[in-house]
Amino acid sequence: MKCAKDYMNSPRTIKRDSSLADVLKKIIDEKKSRLLVTENNKIMGLVSEKDLGVFLFMDASERKLDEIPLSEIMKTMITVDEKTGLNKCAELMMRNLIGSLIVTANDEVVGILTKTDLVRYFTKTHHGEKIVGEYMSPYYAWQYSDAPLYKAVLKMIDDGISRVVLRNRDEIPVGIVTFRDLFELALKQGNYEDVLDNTDPVISIIFPRKGFISESGFGGSVKVSDVMSKSIVSVDYDEDLAKAGMLLLEKNINGAGVLSSRDSIVGIISKTDIVKAVAFLK
Repeated sequence: MKCAKDYMNSPRTIKRDSSLADVLKKIIDEKKSRLLVTENNKIMGLVSEKDLGVFLFMDASERKLDEIPLSEIMKTMITVDEKTGLNKCAELMMRNLIGSLIVTANDEVVGILTKTDLVRYFTKTHHGEKIVGEYMSPYYAWQYSDAPLYKAVLKMIDDGISRVVLRNRDEIPVGIVTFRDLFELALKQGNYEDVLDNTDPVISIIFPRKGFISESGFGGSVKVSDVMSKSIVSVDYDEDLAKAGMLLLEKNINGAGVLSSRDSIVGIISKTDIVKAVAFLK
């Protein structure tokens, strides 16, 4: 069994005195799901894409994003020694419901190990051993594509997930919306106290950033279909799990729909599901 040091990466960092606007821009530009927080060149904590999304859409203040300090949402870290086996690392992630571990050697931070790294390990070393159907999550969160945006955002927050599949009224999946899809929009509007929403060509609506979860504000006036990604990446139920992992890595996504023999979505296969497979390896 490989160890943490074999698959860890050099962490992407951001200074503790940064603002949420700085964090959001860095996550978007670098397409990273988490950043380590530093102060005086020492690692002090971590901020993840999911933490950022929940805060952005639940924060009820009128502050601009560049007025909100990173310190309000950074989290403490869980560490492992560089010699810890990858299956043990996977177990630790699953037990603590986290997506990364800080790797240390002689009490010094030497890297970060993420779900993506464990998926990369599985795809390289376990071809043809498992199928998608064994580890997929049969439940997946969904909303109708013509529903107001706030319903999809609240669904993600309430379920602790970062994606929602969208269906039309014929129950056919037509798209997906994720926290990442919403970040750029939040960044654009978050630096203004009031932002003009021209969804209705006749009546313009002024809304604050917190309107994402407002039934009467922006979140109620915009449909999910206006911000969704129109393509859903999918794999077959009996596909090799390692190949599915390769697809997630190639597309730089966290999850894909799982199709039955009738081409209907019967679940989601995510990086977390593949980490679960690593946890069971001996």
